[in-house]
Amino acid sequence: MVMTALFTALITAGAYIRIPVPVCPFTLQFLFTTLAGIVLGRNKGAAAAALYVLVGLAGLPVFTGGGGIDYVFQPTFGYLIGFIAGSYLTGLIAHSSKPTTARLLVACFSGLAVVYALGMIYYYLISAFYLHAPIGIGSLFLYCFVLAVPGDIALCILSAVLAKRLMPVLHKKGAV
Repeated sequence: MVMTALFTALITAGAYIRIPVPVCPFTLQFLFTTLAGIVLGRNKGAAAAALYVLVGLAGLPVFTGGGGIDYVFQPTFGYLIGFIAGSYLTGLIAHSSKPTTARLLVACFSGLAVVYALGMIYYYLISAFYLHAPIGIGSLFLYCFVLAVPGDIALCILSAVLAKRLMPVLHKKGAV
């Protein structure tokens, strides 16, 4: 329970750690949601991400743009849903057998694919049907994937390397 809460706090902190890059904001949320899945496993990792989303929806300003129930109408809310599903899938793959570096990389990139798929679909739907400002598929792909994914690819690699080093230590200490 403590580790789940710790990862929820890390995801929250990751929302406020912004790396200035042109066009789209780059935060460390994805790093911590991915690490939650790998380190805690699929259920606890997804629980940490879900707790983060629930705390934000309850009104605490933990998201990059604040908080509150009306955040579900933000086009980027789909990425938050993706964090939950991505953490689950990452944990599922990482723990399906011996966690080699290659397996951890596959787990991280699979989680990344889920985050972006859910995020882009949600962005498209909210833009078209709620905001009444539809975005073209080309623009959606450019702004919501091409410009944003390079940093997250680096975070996938960092997650796999960190997890490979952290997991033996945490298991030895009985933390997970």
